[in-house]
Amino acid sequence: MHYNEPNCQIVDRISKASPTQVRQLCIVNIDSNIQTGIKMQRTAKAYWSGSIKEGKGELTTQSEALNKTNYSFKTRFVGDEKGTNPEELLAAAHAGCFTMAVSYVLTEKGLAAIELDTQATVYMDSANITGVHLSITGNVPGLSSEEFEAITKEAEKNCLVSKVLSISVSSQAILVSE
Repeated sequence: MHYNEPNCQIVDRISKASPTQVRQLCIVNIDSNIQTGIKMQRTAKAYWSGSIKEGKGELTTQSEALNKTNYSFKTRFVGDEKGTNPEELLAAAHAGCFTMAVSYVLTEKGLAAIELDTQATVYMDSANITGVHLSITGNVPGLSSEEFEAITKEAEKNCLVSKVLSISVSSQAILVSE
């Protein structure tokens, strides 16, 4: 199948089905105003084969930090198979973004952390992600516990992942010293 749409952008060619069958993934009607302001893009690919319970898939990120990483019903809901799941990836993305946001605020204040260690916990009910809690421990010379907590609250609100989530996001800050 070939698309001759003037606003079609081919974003991927998938050849998993067979060596002779290639499927094109095309985004039609791309708003040029949206594309104009983009300074950075990151991509990930998901491949799935089979039914929801017996099937399985692979996730690959642009950097290949994840490269054909297994994900399935079992990795998501049962936990008896090695692999990842969307909620775990959301937690990892949020922990990483939040930690970098804290580091950014510290840098703006002329401070550098010896270390920052964040755990993100994604909360779910049966069919919804209901919240994320970020717990950060940091070793930052020249910073009080109150200042560290204020910085983490600022980062909690301004982290890009926090901004795109329409769920409750909370944080807890623990400052340690050597």
